[in-house]
Amino acid sequence: MNFTIAAQMGDRQDSILADIIMDKINIQKRRLKNIFSHRLCLKRVMKAASAFIGTSFLAACSSVVPPSVQAPVSAPVTAAAVNVVATDSDRHRVALLLPISGRDGDVGQEIANATTLALLDTKSSNIRMTTYDTANGVEAAAQQAIADGNKLILGPLRGDNVVKVANFARPANIPIISFSNDVSVAGQNVFLMGHLPNQSIERIVRFAQKRGKTRFAGLVPKNVFGQRALSNLTSSVRNAGGTLVTIQEYDSSRSSIESAAKRIANLGNVDAVLIADGGRRAAIGTSYLRQHGLQSAQIMGTDRWNVDNSLVTSSTMRGAWFASVADSLYRQYADNYNNRFGKRPLRLSSLGYDSVLLVARVARDWQVGSNFPVTMLTDPGGFIGVDGAFRFLPNGKSERMLEVQEVRQGQYVTIDAAPRNFAQ
Repeated sequence: MNFTIAAQMGDRQDSILADIIMDKINIQKRRLKNIFSHRLCLKRVMKAASAFIGTSFLAACSSVVPPSVQAPVSAPVTAAAVNVVATDSDRHRVALLLPISGRDGDVGQEIANATTLALLDTKSSNIRMTTYDTANGVEAAAQQAIADGNKLILGPLRGDNVVKVANFARPANIPIISFSNDVSVAGQNVFLMGHLPNQSIERIVRFAQKRGKTRFAGLVPKNVFGQRALSNLTSSVRNAGGTLVTIQEYDSSRSSIESAAKRIANLGNVDAVLIADGGRRAAIGTSYLRQHGLQSAQIMGTDRWNVDNSLVTSSTMRGAWFASVADSLYRQYADNYNNRFGKRPLRLSSLGYDSVLLVARVARDWQVGSNFPVTMLTDPGGFIGVDGAFRFLPNGKSERMLEVQEVRQGQYVTIDAAPRNFAQ
């Protein structure tokens, strides 16, 4: 299944923007009906646009992201939808490969919603985006996207699917901007929008070292994420000039977490402990560290904590630090999303929004019908999105400016702001 979304502004104030252009499967049409039932008229868009500062949401880092994002629509417009998809001769063709149904369908749909919102907010009338449901077969989706003449692929979601899509996209010279954070699939025209965990570990270790922490320990799960965290913590402590006292691994059981925490606590002289897991297990690990005598060590975490609000209600985790993308612009985006789709978005959905903002920025200098200008993605000055400043490296990995947050009662508080651009 695929459907095409395009954002276009008419010359008359009563012009109507169609939210959904195509939907060939009746079941999917019913599913999307509640989400995309509102119409958008020029008058409302212009009213929202009056609150913007600047000409786009995404620009080279020398520009500023608007400090406020107004919802593009506050109430449904009763006029009938009009098909405004233009011909291929004046639109950049971009494919969005996501699971819209089946496993991960809820995540894929929210990212797709975010791309729709970005098209509307940026009024990108020169972009034609078609969504291909990877739940029906990622290889088939990739082949169809290429056959349809798309010059860029956004997605897919998972790293193993990126490899499958790249097998078709690379021979066709079509770059991929994936939402995965699997560094093993980056490179050769594959770029990762996903937040890379090594960067949050590097950022928090550097911050801790500046705050006088020199002796570090790690508490990591026995899985792929834990193995990468182990490697990242080892290199980050070495680069910061600190001492890595120990790294202890555990499986999913409480007894294993307690045993690993006890081994760390028994060593005694530890300034800071990184717990490379989600918020709930981090709270369990912290509790055991305290119970076994490690009272004063600073508890630290990764950006995975930013998607787990359970931490703010945990008295055990008060004062813990973690590094993550900045939240200020994300909160404004989330309000905008909620106003349009009637629910708060998943934190991951901002990747979809920023990917479209990136395409909209590049499209200013991209000739319609030509290959996507890949060299523009690796501009050392980077870009700014709702997740803050980021840039792509030649190896396909992304680099982001991160802030340090502290867990306090009922909230996360920024204690070291992210740099606004890569020149700082």
